[in-house]
Amino acid sequence: MQNEKQAVARNSMIASGLLATGKFVAGIFTGSIGLISEGIHSFTDFIATSITWLAVRISDKPADDDHHFGHGKVENLAALFEVLLLLGAAGWIVYEAGSSLLGQPHEIVAAPVVIAVLLISICVDFFRVRALNRVAKATDSAALEADALHFFSDMLSSGVVLLGMVFVLLGFGRADAIAALIVAGFIFIAAIKLGKRSFDSLMDAAPAGATEAIRATLARFPAVLACDSVRIRNAGAVLFVEITVAVCRTLPLERIDALKREIVERLREQYARAEFTVIAVPQTRSDEDMATRIRAIAANHGAQVQNVTLQQLPTRMAIGMDLAVPANASVAQAHDIATEIEGILRQAIGEDTEIETHLEPQTPHWLTSEDVDATELANIRRILQSALEQGESVQDVHNVRARKTDGGIIVNFHCRVSPAVTIAAAHDAVDRVERRLRSLYPAITRAIGHVEPIKPGI
Repeated sequence: MQNEKQAVARNSMIASGLLATGKFVAGIFTGSIGLISEGIHSFTDFIATSITWLAVRISDKPADDDHHFGHGKVENLAALFEVLLLLGAAGWIVYEAGSSLLGQPHEIVAAPVVIAVLLISICVDFFRVRALNRVAKATDSAALEADALHFFSDMLSSGVVLLGMVFVLLGFGRADAIAALIVAGFIFIAAIKLGKRSFDSLMDAAPAGATEAIRATLARFPAVLACDSVRIRNAGAVLFVEITVAVCRTLPLERIDALKREIVERLREQYARAEFTVIAVPQTRSDEDMATRIRAIAANHGAQVQNVTLQQLPTRMAIGMDLAVPANASVAQAHDIATEIEGILRQAIGEDTEIETHLEPQTPHWLTSEDVDATELANIRRILQSALEQGESVQDVHNVRARKTDGGIIVNFHCRVSPAVTIAAAHDAVDRVERRLRSLYPAITRAIGHVEPIKPGI
């Protein structure tokens, strides 16, 4: 597509040069101010399209160490230069046409030749506009779109001059100068439009409606609590969008990363030629409960808090919690960790908050283990079955596994309870079974029971 982009710019440049030469020569030969003005206009087109061709070649270069956002803005610089050429051409045409209107009209020779040249020019401009618009839309090129607008104005101005020639043939000699003034008006309008677009791009003005559209898209993501900022700048055909969103601070990093990818994928459906940067800022949810807040504060300082108990006293809050510290830490080191976490919590919640911590050793995440032999596993199954009291709500112990580790034997088992029992009651029942198992088989250091509902018919 980049080769096609450069090719259409090159072809436009060649066509501009040929048309400028033809109009200028025919204008001098016939004495038509309108045609000479069209020739000068086409000559400025030739210079503009030459600059556009060079700008397109440069803008297609990828980003490098010195140009982190690529070279796209060179197209906007080229467009500003085109604006100066257009304004200069419009001024000259106004001066010449005004002189003709205020003085004696120029004698125009061979008006049919002028008409023929203008008809050829209109046909060439028509096909140029089609080709430039097609590639401009496919590549989102500001320079090629500006060229298409430029040559569409050429078509209109050539048509005006052509109409002036018709009036000249009918005997109205000043129609040629009037047509030249109208051409100058077209040039001036095209220059203003092109200049505003290029100036907005160089000043990093956001495309109209883009910010609102992006915010509306972000509002469809439940995990996005708020959109703090949207910043957009363009460099040629590429938009660079930086978005800052607020997310719940308890979200895991993997979920935040997946959310950012989902946002980029959704926005690329609207802006295919855009580079997105999404920044996620953690934020406290308005409905965040106190226990979650305590765990988040502690986790941000490398501590693991479990089994939080909250008490609301008349004048203050009382917090009780289990605080896991490294198993190899001394009592003094563990006490220092607890004191630090308690101080951080008081700063966040209230200095008069009453905090009590129960210190527990952190268990390693990875343990070297091996299955116990079949005889010992059968013995553990038998003892586990005997740990069930008569009338105990826990039934159907199955899927028993036992593995030896450096810290003792770890037993995992599944069991069933009534589907109507609350999870708190089920936990207490399974916990009693686990304690009995460890007391009957001291080599077991940990037992983990998985609760399932009793199936109908069991």
